[in-house]
Amino acid sequence: MKKLSLLILVFCLPLFLAACGQGPKVATVGKPAPDFSLVDRQGKTWTLSELKGQVVFVNFWATWCPPCREEMPSMQRLYSRLPKDKFKMLAILNRDKPVVADKFAAQLGITMPILDDQNNNVGPKYGLTGLPETFIVDKQGVLRQKFIGPAQWDSPRFMQMLITYINQ
Repeated sequence: MKKLSLLILVFCLPLFLAACGQGPKVATVGKPAPDFSLVDRQGKTWTLSELKGQVVFVNFWATWCPPCREEMPSMQRLYSRLPKDKFKMLAILNRDKPVVADKFAAQLGITMPILDDQNNNVGPKYGLTGLPETFIVDKQGVLRQKFIGPAQWDSPRFMQMLITYINQ
């Protein structure tokens, strides 16, 4: 009986795996970043592919996420310091209420675009495992860096990394 079970497993496993096919494609460092279009809180539509020629900082966050709230002031400082014609920062609100995000942004003086993805349409394309997660897209639209968890974004380390991408 054991041999029969093993034989069935050996023959059926490849068929099962082939039937499953590949999983959904997600963002991969070194490959083109998945394109998306989302509307910001002022009604402007942002499409990633239209930002080629600029370095794009894509951050997924939510107001209910304490590490997201903690890193937001450093993101705003970074956004304020880098040239707007060569650098874009897109803060994608993930599975959260836009009205709550508006209140939070107003309290902190956030001026970067906050895009609404409350239904999590873009998150799966980037293979989110949690929040916050940040992706750096180069001028050619290639995903160059992925960061899981919060960071002090205006620190010399990250400033230099982004300036290097901007100057390439």
